[in-house]
Amino acid sequence: MKFKQFLKKQDIVFSPKRYFIDALGAMAQGLFASLLIGTILDTIGVYGHIAILVTIAGYAKAVMGPAMAIAIGRALNAPPLVLFSLAAVGWAACAEGGAGGPLAVYFIVVIACEFGKLVSKVTPVDIIVTPLVTILVGGILSILIAPYIGIAASYAGNAIMWATELQPFLMGMLVSLLVGVALTLPISSAAICAALGLTGLAGGAAVAGCCAQMVGFAIISFRENKWGGLISQGIGTSMLQMGNIVKNPRIWIPACVAAIVNGPIATCVFRLQMNGAAVSSGMGTCGFVGQIGVITGWTNDIAAGVKASITAMDWIGLIVVSFIVPAIVSWLVSLLLRKINWIKKDDLKLTV
Repeated sequence: MKFKQFLKKQDIVFSPKRYFIDALGAMAQGLFASLLIGTILDTIGVYGHIAILVTIAGYAKAVMGPAMAIAIGRALNAPPLVLFSLAAVGWAACAEGGAGGPLAVYFIVVIACEFGKLVSKVTPVDIIVTPLVTILVGGILSILIAPYIGIAASYAGNAIMWATELQPFLMGMLVSLLVGVALTLPISSAAICAALGLTGLAGGAAVAGCCAQMVGFAIISFRENKWGGLISQGIGTSMLQMGNIVKNPRIWIPACVAAIVNGPIATCVFRLQMNGAAVSSGMGTCGFVGQIGVITGWTNDIAAGVKASITAMDWIGLIVVSFIVPAIVSWLVSLLLRKINWIKKDDLKLTV
């Protein structure tokens, strides 16, 4: 059997879509099902003084690495023995990767998964060989390269955060626009923010950009999609508009302009910071996770003695950046584009 045929038989497909869209999207789901839910439970437990929720939250956050690994493996169509073995790989990569653990998990799990698939069901002792190869490859890579991947991710994230502190206006626009665009594209803005550890002022700009996309599309497409579209895009995902964007890229202009405006408002006017889980920076208004993350950050800062209390201006800033600016700016820009016929009737209509 030729090698290409063998790879096809083992379902090993070298595809940008599989590795950079499917795997990254799955990684974000793994983060949601562990770190993110754990963070939400922890916030509720702390505010509500419910000790059992805080304990459960700790368990959920502790399995972040395995959860991401299994999610990635599922996206890569890993056979059962490979999939189950990836839990150990995810734990190792996350532990060795330090602050850049999510990025280390992504790269190492993809490689370990494909090596596991390479030997899956090839030998009569598959139950030993497949887990052995998967865990050995993943474990060795975790020890050898995960720390360096983590350091590189931390440097990149810290550079973005440092630049945002130094130039909050320009970086506020840039981070807001790029992370917001990533949210609408079929890749995972949440996974990118988690991989880079994007928090602080840069995290606030990322939240602003994601809110601009989600709320922006929800508002400008209300005449076509009514309340169902408002909810599905406003607290679901703006990715639903990707099909329409491909047909008419001009419909993306209002949300992108809103992101450019919203970023500096977040960084310069309200100094909005995301000091909760970095994954929340790339979530926007999806399930209000971005807002919960900001509130969690406030709680963390108060506990650390960095912040005295949550002020009225904090709440005003969160509401203005999350909802008001995205809605007003995108709506005004869309009116202009409809007037000059760049956005036509039903260009924004959802078909799903």
